[in-house]
Amino acid sequence: MSYTYEYPRPSVTADIAIFSNNTDNQMILLIRRGNEPFKGQWALPGGFIEMDETLVATAARELKEETGLSVPELTQFRTYGDPGRDPRGRTIAVVFYGFADPTSVKVAGGDDAADARWFQVDQLPALAFDHEKILKELTGYLGSR
Repeated sequence: MSYTYEYPRPSVTADIAIFSNNTDNQMILLIRRGNEPFKGQWALPGGFIEMDETLVATAARELKEETGLSVPELTQFRTYGDPGRDPRGRTIAVVFYGFADPTSVKVAGGDDAADARWFQVDQLPALAFDHEKILKELTGYLGSR
């Protein structure tokens, strides 16, 4: 496939927030980035959409590739597209969320993720991109439901 446009086009990613299904001990699954930008920093799993896949298929594929985890349901939350959110260029992220039991699933970094690990939601490390903002808004949304 070849495309030619007069105007530049942004890239699109799917980012995924997987929370523990135990609300008393709320955790989130993060990956340690294996590549620049933000190499070595923690982030939400995610990546670029392929031209022939849906957004939710991208989210499921990236989650599996980067963490080894599959979840039965991913729900679309919001879209983030502020200029400068990604130093590689204009990138729009569609954020999905889901739930899993950290005690019954094994996760490991894969593909371009150097590591995958569960963190307490209230004790997060510094996060890459605008993922701190995304998680703040998402946890607020989920807490109000």
